[in-house]
Amino acid sequence: MTVPDNENPSRFYHGTRADLRPGDLIEAGYNSNYGARKRASWVYLTGTLDAAIWGAELATGDGQERIYVVEPTGPIEDDPNLTDKKFPGNPTQSYRSREPIRVTGEVTDWQGHSSERLKEMKDHLERLKAQGIEAID
Repeated sequence: MTVPDNENPSRFYHGTRADLRPGDLIEAGYNSNYGARKRASWVYLTGTLDAAIWGAELATGDGQERIYVVEPTGPIEDDPNLTDKKFPGNPTQSYRSREPIRVTGEVTDWQGHSSERLKEMKDHLERLKAQGIEAID
């Protein structure tokens, strides 16, 4: 399913700890930044800064948390990890693509979640992991 153009946000973001530059491509086929770090079949992007902040904060590794402005190079679809499974519709404007996404810039002026909220989310993800539920397919 491809998201119709009139439903796409005007700007997309990707949260990570990777050090990227404008023009760089984020592609499927590499180990995921999340969960068991399996090879990712998809690349993920969002239309909300808040969802991208979660992506940066929850990404594994020691690198600096970063939020990139990105553009898809091919079709995108709703991310089923967050849409309908967890939230009716797509309020987080979370999408995925098998095609690369291109970095067009970086958001440098953003504020992360409180340490309490971040701990709540990490604890929740640990409970899911203990139940054998992987966050990313």
